[in-house]
Amino acid sequence: MASIHSYNFAGKRALIRVDFNVPLNETLEVTDDTRIRAAAPTIKHILEQGGSVVLMSHLGRPKNGYEQKFSLENIVDHVSKVIGTAVKFGGDCIGEEAYAMSSTLQSGEVMILDNVRFYPEETAGDEAFAEKLSKHGDVYVNDAFGTAHRAHASTTVVAKFFPNDKLFGYLIEGEIESVDKVLNSTEKPVTAIVGGAKVSSKIVIIERLLDRVDNLIIGGGMAYTFVKANGGQVGNSLVEDDFLDMAKSIAEQAKAKGVNLLIPTDTIIADAFANDANTQEVSIDAIPDGWMGLDVGQETIAACHEVIVTSKVILWNGPMGVFEMESFQKGTVSVANSIVEATSKGAFSLIGGGDSVAAINKFNLADKVSYVSTGGGAMLEYLEGKELPGIKAIRD
Repeated sequence: MASIHSYNFAGKRALIRVDFNVPLNETLEVTDDTRIRAAAPTIKHILEQGGSVVLMSHLGRPKNGYEQKFSLENIVDHVSKVIGTAVKFGGDCIGEEAYAMSSTLQSGEVMILDNVRFYPEETAGDEAFAEKLSKHGDVYVNDAFGTAHRAHASTTVVAKFFPNDKLFGYLIEGEIESVDKVLNSTEKPVTAIVGGAKVSSKIVIIERLLDRVDNLIIGGGMAYTFVKANGGQVGNSLVEDDFLDMAKSIAEQAKAKGVNLLIPTDTIIADAFANDANTQEVSIDAIPDGWMGLDVGQETIAACHEVIVTSKVILWNGPMGVFEMESFQKGTVSVANSIVEATSKGAFSLIGGGDSVAAINKFNLADKVSYVSTGGGAMLEYLEGKELPGIKAIRD
């Protein structure tokens, strides 16, 4: 398999699938360019090697063909600024104008095609459409980890038209290495913090992690399902009654495998789902009727801190409470700070899955952990052990 480290890009056009599905405001300006910055090292490396670059991506979910608000033309200037090179806009990804531009691209030049999802063939994984896209490059580079779990034309199918010239960019390489580091760590202890609203969405990950971690910390809404499964009173807290047996089973598996399962012992409860609700701190298994748990309490924060700061490898997926509301963000902030402290002592920390990433960015701590994943769904599927089509297409 070709590698970005050894491939000779001199005089070659690199067709790069990036994930520039970035948020835009009402005036169509980029409000968070994390994904653009994450792809910059790959683009710059190819240009420094004497290659040229054709970028393709999707943006949003256009329904019927071209829509101005979903056009990548809106982000051209921002991309130019981030990579420090003027980016040309090629227009329609399979239009004549785009082919004319890509076929005459000189070394050091960069162009971007318009939204591949303006064509339904993209998400259908249409082979003829993928072949049309492939004509824009001599080598295919997949650097879109956020869409690696989708078998779309530009993320997966296009790779078959580059049998000997297909490789991962630095971003995907870093993502894979980071998850593999957690799953195959020889350094102990390994701690996973799994939060979020529902146990149901995390079962496969939790069961896979039980074979690989020393500590499993449960946080967020899913904690109340575990507490109720143990016979606790959870008031009006979020509970998945269909998964009480599953929660019991996870606790039993953890015990059998010698994994320290840390379920919150206290909680901040509120009489309404609102930042200005009345609150009190109570034992998590004694929540009065009419009240709901929205964050972890002081005792749980201290227990988590003790486990996290002595860990060598840490995976954080999912917040401890409703961190979007200031009244219920203390648990999430505290866990983030404990991870930062462990990282400063030499631990490897991977933050992945939408809300954890949002939290670490909100608290401005992203540069104080080892790795922040750019692909929520893709990272979770990779953690679950699924073979991601976009990864497989390059490895095959």
